[in-house]
Amino acid sequence: MRMVAALVWPAAFGASTDVPLTSGPKPETLEAFDRYIRLTESVLEARLKDRDEFLWPETDAVTERLRHGAVTCGPRTGTGETKVAHGLIEDWAGAVFIPGATVGEVLRVVQDYDNHQKTYHHQVMRSRVLAHNRNDFKVYLRLLKRKVITVVLDTEHEVHYRPLDEHRWQSRSYSTRIQEIENQGRAAEDAAQPKKDHGFLWRLNSYWMFTEKDGGVYVECEAVSLSRNVPADLRWLLDPILRSLPREALAGTLRDTRDALANRVTATP
Repeated sequence: MRMVAALVWPAAFGASTDVPLTSGPKPETLEAFDRYIRLTESVLEARLKDRDEFLWPETDAVTERLRHGAVTCGPRTGTGETKVAHGLIEDWAGAVFIPGATVGEVLRVVQDYDNHQKTYHHQVMRSRVLAHNRNDFKVYLRLLKRKVITVVLDTEHEVHYRPLDEHRWQSRSYSTRIQEIENQGRAAEDAAQPKKDHGFLWRLNSYWMFTEKDGGVYVECEAVSLSRNVPADLRWLLDPILRSLPREALAGTLRDTRDALANRVTATP
């Protein structure tokens, strides 16, 4: 979903138009990603048992920066990159504070998937709800990223929300379909065949926490993505932007969420 919006775009988005096609993720690549996710979610569950444990490491310095309007982003551990067989996992986290907001108000914005192309217009071209049952959503998003080249992806996600207590909610989003689009916006627009994509993004999971305290809401997100590994002959091109894309995408999503709430407050008579 981005939650939608946690669009952590792999380093390969900076590649040239000569990036070779791949045959799609190999079974061992998907198995490695699934193992990584199981470990990530086990750590997450342990954190959720503590009312004062944030997804993003909470320190007085970080909290102070958030309260003064900063958007914090960084790798979950190490460099945020884990190489696996024929693939690359990126794991980044970030947070933002929305003063004057309530959890209910924030949830209304992030669950308004039919309007995500407006709220998150820098990265979402089209959006709609495919199915909705109480706290569970299935959504469609057409994602856009420009960085040297333009990449367009048609994606579907299952998103599950749950209340932890009166002031805390958590959500998890899992991509169920990611398909690269060629000739976007033209009459000849086509979806790349499953075995003929560039491997820019194969999987995207995002984990969100919404905590109402200190006169507002802390919004946190951890996004874990899987892409092809960076070919050795393209590293000279990709290295300068290798770490910028995940940070930019996650920070943009958090900032857009805050701005959407700020605009609603401003528009209220």
